[in-house]
Amino acid sequence: MPDLLIELFSEEIPARMQTRAREDLKRLVTDGLVAAGLTYASAGAFSTPRRLALTIEGLTAHSPTTREERKGPRTDAPEKALEGFLRGAGLTRDQLEARDDKKGQVWFATITQPGRPAADIVAEVLETTIRTFPWPKSMRWGSGSLRWVRPLHSILCILSDEAGASVVPLTVDGIVAGNTTRGHRFMAPDAFTVSGFDDYAAKLRRARVMLDAEERASEIRAQADNLAFARGWQIVPDDALLAEVAGLVEWPVPLMGVIEERFLALPPEVLQTSMKEHQKFFSARNPSTGRIEGFVTVANIETPDEGATILSGNQRVLAARLSDAAFFWQNDLREAKSGMTAWAEGLSAVTFHNKLGSQADRVERIAALAREIAPLVGADPTQAERAARLAKLDLRSAMVGEFPELQGTMGRYYALEAGEPDAVADAARDHYKPLGPSDEVPTAPVSVAVALADKIDTLTGFWAIDEKPTGSKDPFALRRAALGVIRLILAHGSRIPLRHGLFVEFARKAALPEMSKELREKSAAVDGNTSRLRTATEAATRLSKELSKENVENLNHVWTVVRDQLDTWQEISGHDIESLDSLGEALRLTTAKVDDSIADLLSFLHERLKVHLRDQGIRHDIIDAVLAQDGNDDLVQVVNRATALNAMLTTEDGRNLTQGLKRAGNILAQAEEKDGVEYSFGADVKFAETDQERALFSALDTAEPAIKRAMVAQDFPAAMTAIAALRTPIDAFFDAVQVNTDHQIVRRNRLNLLSRIREAGRQIADFTRIEG
Repeated sequence: MPDLLIELFSEEIPARMQTRAREDLKRLVTDGLVAAGLTYASAGAFSTPRRLALTIEGLTAHSPTTREERKGPRTDAPEKALEGFLRGAGLTRDQLEARDDKKGQVWFATITQPGRPAADIVAEVLETTIRTFPWPKSMRWGSGSLRWVRPLHSILCILSDEAGASVVPLTVDGIVAGNTTRGHRFMAPDAFTVSGFDDYAAKLRRARVMLDAEERASEIRAQADNLAFARGWQIVPDDALLAEVAGLVEWPVPLMGVIEERFLALPPEVLQTSMKEHQKFFSARNPSTGRIEGFVTVANIETPDEGATILSGNQRVLAARLSDAAFFWQNDLREAKSGMTAWAEGLSAVTFHNKLGSQADRVERIAALAREIAPLVGADPTQAERAARLAKLDLRSAMVGEFPELQGTMGRYYALEAGEPDAVADAARDHYKPLGPSDEVPTAPVSVAVALADKIDTLTGFWAIDEKPTGSKDPFALRRAALGVIRLILAHGSRIPLRHGLFVEFARKAALPEMSKELREKSAAVDGNTSRLRTATEAATRLSKELSKENVENLNHVWTVVRDQLDTWQEISGHDIESLDSLGEALRLTTAKVDDSIADLLSFLHERLKVHLRDQGIRHDIIDAVLAQDGNDDLVQVVNRATALNAMLTTEDGRNLTQGLKRAGNILAQAEEKDGVEYSFGADVKFAETDQERALFSALDTAEPAIKRAMVAQDFPAAMTAIAALRTPIDAFFDAVQVNTDHQIVRRNRLNLLSRIREAGRQIADFTRIEG
């Protein structure tokens, strides 16, 4: 069985495309070979800046001969039907066979596909792969039609076995496949032949090419650590930069440099970001000072002066880059010391979204919400509001303009420079967090308040304008914002009633405050000083205050009170209240829309919570059972309840109890549907006929108050223990008692007893949603 070696040699492939490219090469070639009837033992793909390589071991030498029987039309079918069948099968009439079938004689065709040599199949598959390769960006060059990420120079394609190696005959756009390749562009540019993968990898190494990207990354890491250790420094870990640099060099040669003293006063994040983004340098920290004092650059060539010339040139470029950073830093510090008023004014000119206003508008919303959230997370409301007003100001700074990834980080420095407390400055830095599922979550109260306000404003804003995620599209990162809200609340243990917070935010965005203000102004314009008029005006004021309350339905009630008084106004003053009446109707409609938006956004948050909890091993049906209960906007309570329920259901008692609760609910539901009544009260022990019934009454008398006390105290493990005590009496009841007896009084009593079981379960979760 031969082995296959493929190399596609080109100009430099962008580092960001190499990982995906080698995976695509492996997938496209192996899938094509298998589809053509070949099998293989193993496959491996590799990449360097100038080549993609694929090795396949244990490839079959030929595809198998296949025979396929195909059933055609009846022998007396129209001639056109037979002609169509013959065209599809690629046969003539004399190659068909008539056979008896249930509906008469039918034509059958036997189609034989002879096996093909592996070389022919490889040539077809590789040409198709090259011509259809899914590069994110590609180009044409010269006069050819072939597209590749960069000009393709050569194709190496050989099959090798014990007898030797042979070139697969293949020509793509004038490029003829062969058995030669080249080494390092500068240190070993000459061509050489190879006879198989082992020979290929060994000769490449001698020609100063490390084929494996992971090996290059390991070599860079090890040498950089050694260089830093020799100076008493440490390399700042950066896996993304390491992977990128490993894709920029074929023969990595790390070199260490020192940052000039004049730049060491710059924040370490500025030094690290500037060196990473502009020059792909690794930062070296001095643990004794905590400063970034050096760097490691990775050259792609060994030089007689051991990299001194390369390092000197890099240090000159770095000095120019850091000079720019120092200029930005000094200018920004002057603005920070003056109070950052120019930056604050500048946010008015920055559009956040054309339907949601400017960044300044957004800051106002976040500041108001942060002040309201602060007491719920143990933060000082004044500090939370102040931090929210400062958090976005660094967007107008020169440093963040140059390095957008430093937003928030620079905000902390500028807030400290302006004399703000540490808690406020830290919140300015942390309010974007968490940025992803693995990012750290702020725990400082002020930071939590501002981070929650920022994300809730984002979610409610885009929900209010109906810009929600659809399928795989989420251009405004709303799923990330929702997960951020969840992780912030759970990490801090904050008992935040989200429905209230969402209502406040949707009310702001729906212009309800402006409408209530207009209502008060119109009320004040009505002539008369009667007590009835004053009562109506007070009712209008209460309407405005209701906007910050949790119970949305109160708004419509208050409006009804106001509207009743307006009838009296008309009698007293003859004032035209038609416009006021239309305002009230608009208020009612807007309130209903707010309520719908809250329900939809909570559902979205619940879906993200399900994903988060499933990753922690809590079953989806358990989460659904808990979310079906009241209080599902308190995420801490939901998680605590789901965790306790999940733990209970891992025990045999818990699983059996669940079956008993579900059985009780099913019998009760069927009886209620049949009888057209609800069995929800009236169970009396005096009608019990069996010891098992009396035992269940006694167990419920004990369990129900215990469950209620535990749920009020939100001691969910205690609630699970209390309901678990019902397992044995419920099992005994169903084993010994026929619920639907002919004696109607006894039947009703037993159904009402089942209702007590159902209600005991409902205090904890909707057990009907639990599977199994």
